Amino acid sequence: MNKIRQILRGHFEGRGSKQLSQLTGVARNTIKSYLRRFKETGLIYRDVESLSDEALSELILGPPAPQQQSKRQEILSALLPTISKELRRKGMTQQRLWEEYIAKHPQGYRNSQFKAYLSQYLNRRSLTMHFEHKAGDKVFIDYAGKPLYITDPETGEHIPVQVFLGVLGCSQYTYMEATLTQKQEDFIESCRRMLEYYGGVPRAIVPDNLKSAVQKGSKYSPVLNETFESFAEHYSTSILPTRPRQPREKSLVEGAVKLVYQRIYIHLQNKVFFSLEGLNEAIRTLLVSYNERALRGEESRREQFEQLERESLQALPALPYQLMKVKISTVMKNTHICLAEDKHYYSVPHQFIGKKVKVLHNDDRVEIFYRYHRIAQHKRDRRKHKYTTCADHLAVSQRYVSSWSYDYFVGEGNRISREVGDYLAALMETKPHAEQGYKSCAGILHLAKKAGTSRLIQACKRAAEYGIYTYPIIEDILSKNLDTLSPAEEHLDDTALTPPHHNIRGKEYYS
Repeated sequence: MNKIRQILRGHFEGRGSKQLSQLTGVARNTIKSYLRRFKETGLIYRDVESLSDEALSELILGPPAPQQQSKRQEILSALLPTISKELRRKGMTQQRLWEEYIAKHPQGYRNSQFKAYLSQYLNRRSLTMHFEHKAGDKVFIDYAGKPLYITDPETGEHIPVQVFLGVLGCSQYTYMEATLTQKQEDFIESCRRMLEYYGGVPRAIVPDNLKSAVQKGSKYSPVLNETFESFAEHYSTSILPTRPRQPREKSLVEGAVKLVYQRIYIHLQNKVFFSLEGLNEAIRTLLVSYNERALRGEESRREQFEQLERESLQALPALPYQLMKVKISTVMKNTHICLAEDKHYYSVPHQFIGKKVKVLHNDDRVEIFYRYHRIAQHKRDRRKHKYTTCADHLAVSQRYVSSWSYDYFVGEGNRISREVGDYLAALMETKPHAEQGYKSCAGILHLAKKAGTSRLIQACKRAAEYGIYTYPIIEDILSKNLDTLSPAEEHLDDTALTPPHHNIRGKEYYS
């Protein structure tokens, strides 16, 4: 309309159509048609200045032609809201929707025209959610910028707390809770509770670049926080951080933050909460009404979640994720590492002696990694100064020693004969601690290889008759062949035991 006004003003100033065409860029024939229509109205330029754009357009261009919808266009227009909703289902395509449409309406639009009308409808929609968010595909997470507060009941101090938000891409179903901090422990636990609230797991979690999620941000290859990556692996999902300083990539949760300010924060401002649990209880109540509130022109977030997204989520694992603490430790020469928190020792394969390993532990288990490969896993034991050992981790020599016990030696002795087993049991019972007799028992069993099992059986019988339970007595009996003599044949020779000598006075000296 500005160009039409410029053409009319130039015409009354005496400019020709050629010059007006050069000034305005409008074709000469078009200018001539505008001027002809204006002359037919009988108006002068002064009258033009008082006309609105709409009135001048009607004079020069004529009234707009009424747009009438054909019958098939009316049918398609009524179906577009349902079609656009179906498009958000996982695996659904525009081609498949057109095939279903044309099967029910054979006289309807062909494929290209159907997609054109659908595209126009989607572009006109005023909802924040876009149709490319597939059901069960992504959840967007963020922290609200404004904190909420709890009150210390003793001091009356107002303690700021952080507000965590999660929004599913397809249904906009929202989760919200308050936490003391944005640190890794609180962040991971919030994500866990969010997935439990949804009752399933989307295929990707989209955070921004906070330190609890991303160790190093990048447009092309962000470095994820190891613990958060472990969390994602446990739930079989992926982490897709947004690019730094690109909040539009998670616009859904950014928009949700503004909405919860209006619909949840406003109801909490004048209330006093003395604990985080009390605050979260109030948030949960308000969150129910927030999710059940109808979106413009469509169902509520909860209804869309139930219809479109719940079945598309992956199942939760059998056990919830437990946050693992991390420490670096060196494998000791006894093939164990020490978990200093409990002062308990856990075995590692002997090949890693002297290596630095990463120890991850929670309330239930201890996992040990070397260069990102898990080399050992144990159930956590909080007994101080005790050892948790896997026999496969030990060297061959260590496995033999580690198997020593009262039952082991008695069992090995009984394999030879009952007399040997009873003798070894009696030997260990004479010691203040059974372990003090383990080496003696090992030595006695070893004598069976040198002297034979039959001689060892006789030696144990003879030593038991003496009432002496030691390794040296068995060795002495075998070396002197006393095991081959009967008790009647064995006698003591005083002359052999006490040889004559001029310094020995004898018993007669005292008579």
